[in-house]
Amino acid sequence: MARFLLDVNGAKLPVEAPGDEPLLWVLRNRLDLMGTKYGCGEGQCGACTVFLDGQPARSCQVTVAAAAGSKIITIEGLDQNGVLTPVQQAFVDEGAFQCGYCTSGMILSATALLREHPRPTQQQIIDAMDGNVCRCGTYPRIVAAIRRASQRMATEGSSHVQD
Repeated sequence: MARFLLDVNGAKLPVEAPGDEPLLWVLRNRLDLMGTKYGCGEGQCGACTVFLDGQPARSCQVTVAAAAGSKIITIEGLDQNGVLTPVQQAFVDEGAFQCGYCTSGMILSATALLREHPRPTQQQIIDAMDGNVCRCGTYPRIVAAIRRASQRMATEGSSHVQD
């Protein structure tokens, strides 16, 4: 066991864990942040996506030792004072989830996409979301939600795309 100080959603949180423990398990089992989901455990499905220093990362593939010193944002830290981000709101408005298991990873991946491409093409959306699996098959609604968020952000002049 080692002691780590993690910066999670803006809070400095001490954690005791083996250095090789996946960040996913630390978030869920040691910090009670249940929004980040276990999907495949191989970094292929996107359910465990978090931001590490503003970049999307598969938390099942990142050790707690590797994450220490990074700014970690989970789905629980994405909103601002209880107000949903444009991406989160668009997912609600479009019903872009069914069982909800993939939703947090989808929202974080979509947020990263819109940071890089505020007005993405259909192909850019497909390419960016390709590593996220929705077992319920709500892909058309997910694409619609990303388009809606992009349009809302352009209309409102919003730059509220959290790192």
